[in-house]
Amino acid sequence: MALYCIGDIQGCYDAFERLLLTVDFSESRDTLYVLGDLVNRGPQSAEVLRRCMQAGDSMRALLGNHDLHLLAASQGLRRQSKRDTLNQVLEAPDSAQLLEWLRQQPLSRLHTNALGEQLFMVHAGVLPRWSVQDSLQLDAEVQAVLKSPDFALFLQHMYGNQPNRWSPSLQGDDRLRCIVNAFTRLRFCSADGVMDFESAESAEQAPEGLMPWFDVPGRATADTLIAFGHWSTLGHVNRADLMAMDTGCVWGGCLSMMRIGDKLSERELIQLQCPQAQVPGQH
Repeated sequence: MALYCIGDIQGCYDAFERLLLTVDFSESRDTLYVLGDLVNRGPQSAEVLRRCMQAGDSMRALLGNHDLHLLAASQGLRRQSKRDTLNQVLEAPDSAQLLEWLRQQPLSRLHTNALGEQLFMVHAGVLPRWSVQDSLQLDAEVQAVLKSPDFALFLQHMYGNQPNRWSPSLQGDDRLRCIVNAFTRLRFCSADGVMDFESAESAEQAPEGLMPWFDVPGRATADTLIAFGHWSTLGHVNRADLMAMDTGCVWGGCLSMMRIGDKLSERELIQLQCPQAQVPGQH
């Protein structure tokens, strides 16, 4: 039995399948956590969704910003950009099943191994004040709405950069939007947790007054290993408390998977060079 985490696939199905073959992934034996952004920008999003859906509990996905974008587009709530490749899902014969499966996925996942060590997984980040337990409870609030019959109403109000600071007193759409933005869009924030959504540079190029969310002093999740994707310009990071797994597959970088041993500190990085599906800077 092996445990794996994989970064943003973004519709790069051929690379995904080749990586599974490289590690001899077994659905009956192994578990793979997919850290969001399964779809979009790459050429085969429907195939990625189909593969994960058919794998059942052996592949455990969570939602990224592109996955939510697909759900919103499917309800006619969001126009596609020239870079988007969502029609490959929207026009698929099994589109309804794929979208329904995607809608059931959470924004975070927690894995506890046999030694009691915990691995917490999100697509983008976790706000400094949130503990793992806080994060799971806030995720559950969003899940409840996404899984409800009126989920389209939530998606209609999901977009926007405000509020950019968390407060437990937030309610309604503002509360849900803040939770979603933290889990699926966060890169930089201030020391007191004000989120920035304009900058996508590497960690070394943090705008004045901002820092990577994982470097905020006193972060409540600092004692838990966190794996995330979303930040291709950050690249792969492998620290005692952190695994950054988006290495820009869709941009012609690598698709990255981490094999994790009996202890969470036992890690092996497996990477596969990918053909370039998108050119940075082009719209």
